[in-house]
Amino acid sequence: MTPRKIIRRSLSANSANWGQSLPPLLRRLYAARGVESDAELAYTLQHLASPFDLRGIDRAVELIADAIEKQQKILILGDFDADGATSTTVAMLGLQMMGARYLDFRVPSRFSDGYGLTAGIIDRLEADGAVPDLLITVDNGIAANEGVEAARRLGIKVVVTDHHLPGETLPAADAIVNPNQKGCPFLSKNAAGVGVMFYVLTALRRYLAEQGKFEGKGPNLGCLLDLVALGTVADVVPLDQNNRIFVEQGLRRIRKGEARPGILALLDVAGRDHTRISATDLGFVVGPRLNAAGRLDDMSVGIACLLADNPDEACRLAVELDHMNRERRTIETGMKEQAQELLASLSLDQAGLPWGLALFDTDWHQGVIGILAARIREQTHRPVIAFAPDEGGEMLKGSARSIPGLHIRDVLAAVAARHPGLLHKFGGHAMAAGMTISAADFQTFADAFDAVVRESIAEEALEAVITTDGPLAADELTLDTALVLRRSGPWGQHFPEPSFDGEFDVISQRIVGERHLKLVLKSRSGGDVIDGIAFNTGAEVSDFTLTGARVVYKPDANTFRGRTQLQLLIDYIEPA
Repeated sequence: MTPRKIIRRSLSANSANWGQSLPPLLRRLYAARGVESDAELAYTLQHLASPFDLRGIDRAVELIADAIEKQQKILILGDFDADGATSTTVAMLGLQMMGARYLDFRVPSRFSDGYGLTAGIIDRLEADGAVPDLLITVDNGIAANEGVEAARRLGIKVVVTDHHLPGETLPAADAIVNPNQKGCPFLSKNAAGVGVMFYVLTALRRYLAEQGKFEGKGPNLGCLLDLVALGTVADVVPLDQNNRIFVEQGLRRIRKGEARPGILALLDVAGRDHTRISATDLGFVVGPRLNAAGRLDDMSVGIACLLADNPDEACRLAVELDHMNRERRTIETGMKEQAQELLASLSLDQAGLPWGLALFDTDWHQGVIGILAARIREQTHRPVIAFAPDEGGEMLKGSARSIPGLHIRDVLAAVAARHPGLLHKFGGHAMAAGMTISAADFQTFADAFDAVVRESIAEEALEAVITTDGPLAADELTLDTALVLRRSGPWGQHFPEPSFDGEFDVISQRIVGERHLKLVLKSRSGGDVIDGIAFNTGAEVSDFTLTGARVVYKPDANTFRGRTQLQLLIDYIEPA
């Protein structure tokens, strides 16, 4: 494993009078994550922020309600990632529940259309005779100035629902709902696209109920929370309290078997017991299988899986997505090997690498460059942009992944400002972004990107760091602790799953599955012998039985042959 500096969060609970009923360990962990009151751990729907704090939501609701009343054609324009797929599914199911009858969706092709609502998509709708009366974007649209203009020329009304950061000029849509637009007082700026669409539906339900369209309050939108949870976790948005409510409520539905058949089928093909899943399973098991459709083929397959009401049909589509994910991993492995060869060809040590890495190969696959960028970032601890050619080869599409402390979209904006015309288009978040450049401009862009990164961060930010919650005492290294931590989430981005570090004697070690390190450990602070496993270490590892090991780990409840016992999931290991 690449050497890492280990630092510890402060585990001292603040002096406020909260959390008195919690176990001391949990209280310390929550305090280290900024929790300051019991209310922040109340994951009931009553604690969700109000939808009516979202700027533009009243106008959006009026337009959608009018289209439903007149039974006009409504088209959902989605995105080709898991957030886009769940947003599209939530919109389709929710609007059907509200009475929409002439409802359809489209998802741009990653390969021929690019991201979001474009003028080309509107042209195709016109050519196909499929022009809607109302177009609703989900998880995109805030940068679709040309696409919205083309739609309005045809008389299409446009409602933009999005969560990405807006540019200097907003599209001339009939309504925009985005917590990150200027002047929006909504507290949860971290909402995923699926969360924004869910809020639009809740406001729409109230509006229609007030108009007397339902008996009582209207349909139960709680049945969509499993989809909201999946999209929120898969998009790796920060889990503020609002998002933790969404995720926890969705996980509860899934554990009870009340989720969409497609979600249950995706868990099943991955060998996961839905009654015991955590947010991690949504992010690392369900999300990648759903994303595989948009990366390699057509996200419509993933959306069809989520929309399926028949369990057999959901299972068939889940198996297809699982096969796509296996193919994606094969492609990714080959691309990573090429990227490592490219890094080696630079003849630079870690200190000599560019601060901002831009990498390109003519054989790379557009659908996998985001994952590749993330893998290389993990290896080099630098912001990375991986580029792949479009179908014609004249343009390059890039996917960026950043490091803590560097806002990658702001970096791209700075590059664009200094070099007008260099970036044909770009957009994204603090930690991830996408862009398009001319193939002939790759080296110019690479140099400009590195220069802006060097100006934006201190050199210390390039040092790879692992942050832990410190050591666990011998009497805390138990199966009960693992079970308590599993139940005490949801954990995720900016509310990280607890991890600990400590020194252990290594009783034995062996390689299993050709690349995973299995160990038998005993804490030097005392306690029982414990199993541990470090995934993907490769076959060549140090003999830790000679030195002992310093380990960063997560306690896990591992069930094998009907027996559940403590196992440490090892994120990092080095000689003690």
